[in-house]
Amino acid sequence: MPKLYLKEYARALAGREVFIACREGILRDHFQDIITDIKFLVRHGARTALLHNMPNRFANQKLVVQLERRLPATGIVRISPEIDFYEAVLDHRESMFKVIFLERRYLIDRQANKINAITTARVRESMEDFGDLIANVNFKGAMACICRKIEAGQCDRVHILAAGKNSIKHELFTVEGAGTLIANNFQEDFRQVRTDEEVALVHRILEMYKRSGFLKPRTKSYLNKNRQRFYVTAIDGIVVGCVEQKIIDARTVEMGALAISTRFRNQRVGVHTVKSFMALMKSQGYTRFISLTNNPRLEALYTQLGFIQESRPEYRQRQEQSPDVKMFCKIDDPVG
Repeated sequence: MPKLYLKEYARALAGREVFIACREGILRDHFQDIITDIKFLVRHGARTALLHNMPNRFANQKLVVQLERRLPATGIVRISPEIDFYEAVLDHRESMFKVIFLERRYLIDRQANKINAITTARVRESMEDFGDLIANVNFKGAMACICRKIEAGQCDRVHILAAGKNSIKHELFTVEGAGTLIANNFQEDFRQVRTDEEVALVHRILEMYKRSGFLKPRTKSYLNKNRQRFYVTAIDGIVVGCVEQKIIDARTVEMGALAISTRFRNQRVGVHTVKSFMALMKSQGYTRFISLTNNPRLEALYTQLGFIQESRPEYRQRQEQSPDVKMFCKIDDPVG
């Protein structure tokens, strides 16, 4: 069960309007789950609107009445089933903070991997890669509408989720997310860990990597005791990546515990984190950087950033502490 960070994520939603868009069949199949998630958003300060395209016939009147009765604080908007649902949703308001499309599934790539977060530029570049793997055959056209809306500055975030129990809750209140997020205005910030809440988020991210076998365990007590050594990348104020500063000698610093939330993999957050960390350390006089990892993703990242896989003799003692782990080095001093 993903851990919810209600206080941290609710701040970004408080008083903002969230539009939940759901076609008829999906609304019928997940009626109770959708109502439960929307009520959860309302309780945490969001203003909500539910847009659906159920035909206006007698058989649907009971469901419509239930929606209005059970979601009194939510605007219920019916879109004619004769028109394009996605265009109508995106044209409902000129300016929209967050739009959530509840679908049969989130976006996936050609290898059937979930696309966690993506910019409109990447959407346009990769349209052919998504193609027929999107469950809803109309979504390729919908992606063009979404890109136009975001690029016009008329929508901050669009989420595509697989409808189901807690899908909205897990998308908006967890580190991992539950579906696909499309946005262009991610605000990145690199800084030292500040609060107990940030320590908890770092611990959550590191736990994901520990379970994969790529990181040694770091307890919450260890993180609290050494928080001055931990730095984080935050997007829109929420921690999504971390790195630990481990001083080796007067010129050398090791990057430990480098980890990025699965939500933001492949979005260059790792590049931003490593470059920001190195720039900060250089300002403090360090010119040599090492890291030990067997994580293929980090190996590729380090290679991309000019690191060399080598066990230098001056770091033999450090290598002996992790004899089966590859060492990557980047030497920026004149005598390197």
